[in-house]
Amino acid sequence: MTRRRASGRWLFALAAASAVLVSGCSGPVDPGKLPGVYRNDAGGQIELSKDGTFSATRVTTSDGSDPADFSGSWDYEDPGDSDDFVYLGIEDGGLGKLGGIQLYVDDQDTLYFRSDPDGPITQKLNKKS
Repeated sequence: MTRRRASGRWLFALAAASAVLVSGCSGPVDPGKLPGVYRNDAGGQIELSKDGTFSATRVTTSDGSDPADFSGSWDYEDPGDSDDFVYLGIEDGGLGKLGGIQLYVDDQDTLYFRSDPDGPITQKLNKKS
């Protein structure tokens, strides 16, 4: 009886560990496929151009902030030990003195802002074809 219970616990622990590993991994991202237009239902839009520039319209980057328009350059980052992101180097627009911001990559077709790494998603944008 104890042997059966122990093997059941081991299987449960293995299943739980596998779920954690899988949930933390989205599929690999090909930075060459990121350029395009990403939108959400609230009217927010980001366009990542192949030349490394971007424009953002009606984008909410943190909780409680008003939608803003801004533009600049972008670069894909894969830090390896944390979530992949697109670094937006802000050169012009409505984010005040902020020089850059991280736009996280959920998968090849979904990007999102999160002002707190452990907090909720502020705004999610989906790629439009």
